[in-house]
Amino acid sequence: MALAIFDLDHTLLSGDSDYLWGEYMVANKIVDADVYQRENKTFLEDYLKGDLDNEVYLKFALKPLTQYSMDRLYAWRNDYVKHWIQPIIAKGTQALLDKHRAQGDELIIISATNLFITAPISKLLGIDQILSTEPEIINNQYTGRYLGTPTFKEGKVTVLNEWLKNSKHSLDDSYFYSDSINDLPLLEQVATPVAVNPDEKLFNIATQRGWQILDLRV
Repeated sequence: MALAIFDLDHTLLSGDSDYLWGEYMVANKIVDADVYQRENKTFLEDYLKGDLDNEVYLKFALKPLTQYSMDRLYAWRNDYVKHWIQPIIAKGTQALLDKHRAQGDELIIISATNLFITAPISKLLGIDQILSTEPEIINNQYTGRYLGTPTFKEGKVTVLNEWLKNSKHSLDDSYFYSDSINDLPLLEQVATPVAVNPDEKLFNIATQRGWQILDLRV
């Protein structure tokens, strides 16, 4: 049984669920619109360039979760996934997932986006296993901090290796699908790296190394 690993944003989705959650909060006046939207866009631009300071970003992204009850947050999240995420599942995503299921592969999502956002999206896609930056919860309230290693850049390799220690899987015959130069550390670890809708830097590397390049948006 091979391990089929998937990035989420701009890979299985035709958009960025982390950034869009910020836009959803702005649209619904959950956060200060002008300030949050400007900073959210700047962080996205830094991420796309491969220059994101993830520690600074996580403080920004997790802070709104500390300001509301779980019930309100989950109600907003359900609405967000239904109306903002479901429409941007890439056209080719289902066929790719079905292909790996038919092969008997184990499917897993690994995403830098935090688990508050990614958990229901993983469920929507029918993928039970997800590794994602985990926000800390104490007394049924988000604290604004995270647990363990953030699943970003080299952190994806670290967290995946920790998961592999307690599983029956290895990276032998493994696949990893990603769009982003930020995921190069993990792409270099798997047996079959696949660039999906790749950014310019990843496209150039994939072309030079003869990696498969897919576009799931068509």
